Amino acid sequence: MREVVIVEAVRTPVGKRNGGLAGVHPADLSALVLQALVERTGIDPVIIDDVVWGCVSQVGDQSSNIGRYSVLAAGWPDSVPGTTVNRACGSSQQALDFAVHAVMSGQQDIVVAGGVEVMSRVPLGSARTSGQPYGPKALARYEGFSFNQGISAEKIAQKWGLSRTRLDEFSALSHERAAAALDRGAFDAQIVPVVTEHGTVSVDEGVRRGTTAEKLAGLKTAFAEDGVIHAGNSSQISDGAAALLVTTPDTARELGLTPLVRYRAGVVAGADPVLMLTGPIPATDRVLRKAGVALQDVGVFEVNEAFASVPLAWLAETGADPERLNPLGGAIALGHPLGGSGAVLLTRMIHHMRDNGLRFGLQTMCEGGGTANATLLELAV
Repeated sequence: MREVVIVEAVRTPVGKRNGGLAGVHPADLSALVLQALVERTGIDPVIIDDVVWGCVSQVGDQSSNIGRYSVLAAGWPDSVPGTTVNRACGSSQQALDFAVHAVMSGQQDIVVAGGVEVMSRVPLGSARTSGQPYGPKALARYEGFSFNQGISAEKIAQKWGLSRTRLDEFSALSHERAAAALDRGAFDAQIVPVVTEHGTVSVDEGVRRGTTAEKLAGLKTAFAEDGVIHAGNSSQISDGAAALLVTTPDTARELGLTPLVRYRAGVVAGADPVLMLTGPIPATDRVLRKAGVALQDVGVFEVNEAFASVPLAWLAETGADPERLNPLGGAIALGHPLGGSGAVLLTRMIHHMRDNGLRFGLQTMCEGGGTANATLLELAV
């Protein structure tokens, strides 16, 4: 098997619902990060073997293979193909895995992985406007559970004894860390500004400065009257896209490119679909064992903040250093553009590793239906 490296990683700002990116078509938003890849690397896109693109709500503006239409919107040659992947919130992280598998096996040499979601234009749940995706047998197997992620987040909080105060404190910290990252320019090099008819969007829009647990305590719970999950300790509905260029060290050298990170290992794990969002726990253990890397040797963990109970349960089970968990803030503050989130988190983590000389970074993403991806990257030096 060949070694695989990532030589560039870029993203758009993450826009808030009905914010600065809401008027941009998903294919056009995707095109911006695709164009940025070739501008930053200087490669001719004709040599790209494939584009693997994550997207969750594949209806309306995001239907009919958004991956292929993103390539066309970018102005790349007709010969460059594209495909679209849906593994729920982990779609673009899975896109990276598929790209890596193609390059690692020798079937392809240069692949772009990434994803997009413009939830302002294609709202969450748009694909379920008719029909029942779970089917009677799956519902019967789990005693009619509705497979509602918010209820699952409540169940996780109950199982791990996570109080509302604890969840709200974590959420406030997410905003605090994200604001600090913005202020020191931690995201500047990775972001592709988006020019719209209303102006240029160059900064993540979701951060609420001055958020405190005390302020969050006043919000009404969303899924249970006596529950702990509410809008303030949940991920934001967002718009965004990101892309990564995947190849081998030899091909990078031939093209005059310097690898950012090596892909050390990637896994996908299944877990209880009723708790649903606990998959990152076994996925983390599995990816570390596969790579032969100890937990304490990982310098940064990106655990998607779908709900505050998810990374906190992960933290309790793994015993990881909380200072290394989502050090730049997470989806509670920065947003969660579903199919683009895996690539957005990967981009943030890669640049954080480079900026701080961290050898290993681990990203994991909970997903609807009770699965999770985990990816371990190593700094290329």
